[in-house]
Amino acid sequence: MDDEEIKRPKTHEVGMAIDTMSVEELTERIGLLEAEIVRLREAIEARGATRKAAEAAFKF
Repeated sequence: MDDEEIKRPKTHEVGMAIDTMSVEELTERIGLLEAEIVRLREAIEARGATRKAAEAAFKF
């Protein structure tokens, strides 16, 4: 099996084995997770804004 045939996953799963990952791979995972945190925070903010708009629309 060539090194090119071994494909590392492009995503990270919480709890997945990290023992065999290089420093570069771990750094890449951190970048992926930080980007995901930003995306999740933006989704939370968007939902909060939608909720506030709905509450304002239904206030009498």
